[in-house]
Amino acid sequence: MSLRKILKTVVATVAGLLLLLALAAGGLWWYFHPRVARTDGVVYGQRHGTNLTLDVLRPSQANGLGVTVMVSGGWRSSGPGGFPTWMAAPLLRRGYTVFAVCHISQPASTVMEIIDDMQRGVRFVRHHAADYGIDPARIGITGGSAGGHLSLMLATRGGPGPVDAKDPVDRESSAVQAVAIFYPVTDLLNLGASTENTGDGGPPRSFVKAFGPQSTNLVAWKQIGRDTSPIYHVHTNMPPILIYHGDADTLTPLEQSEWFQQRARALGQTVEIVVHPGGKHGWPTMVFDLRQFGKWFDAHLRPGSR
Repeated sequence: MSLRKILKTVVATVAGLLLLLALAAGGLWWYFHPRVARTDGVVYGQRHGTNLTLDVLRPSQANGLGVTVMVSGGWRSSGPGGFPTWMAAPLLRRGYTVFAVCHISQPASTVMEIIDDMQRGVRFVRHHAADYGIDPARIGITGGSAGGHLSLMLATRGGPGPVDAKDPVDRESSAVQAVAIFYPVTDLLNLGASTENTGDGGPPRSFVKAFGPQSTNLVAWKQIGRDTSPIYHVHTNMPPILIYHGDADTLTPLEQSEWFQQRARALGQTVEIVVHPGGKHGWPTMVFDLRQFGKWFDAHLRPGSR
């Protein structure tokens, strides 16, 4: 073969590879930029004189079901418009209307207040379900890390509000019907192998202020930690739960999810764990795992799934 033919072959091969890469990149860009109608900064309540807000992302072909996202990492959150559309693309592509619920970050708000505010967020979504075109009886929830913890607090402690509440939103239920989350802390009284474990049974070393001034009182902490740990509120009517957790996570070790699963299964409840080999507290391909979250919600939220 002549040098000229060899060069032509090489050029053609390289051009083909570049075209394939361009097509792949274009396909990924398209997938993570679905057509949605966004309404950012919807006020769902107040805390310490500050508005609590959520962002609403409605896909062009909505399926009539909603998923709330607990926008929280280290119990810190963002403001209106801070939740990027691409992070929910796999759910939006399946037709789910996504509600990105934000809160006031700790330590300005305690974790206990944040839990209450997340309950308020779900109540607000349910109260306005008709406005958003979703079924109020079929609401999913998702989040990662602190967002996963908050999701489990809703899964275990969500329920009807006081019937005599002045605000009709507060009378609504904060219960959710399906959960799919990443690496949550489930037992704050037993941090196990976590790097946050101080060894004295106290709160996580980096988040002492997040639990209020009484968290340094170990007697008071026993009650605070119990109240804010999902594992102590497992019951026989929980929604089905899916957890993705890395086996190399040192901040929130895999054992946290395993303990929760053992407690739930002892009561006949559905908790599935998918272990990400080598996964630490987060991994680059997490957004693709949301496709499995979407399938989980399909299986447990769509009409006929229950």
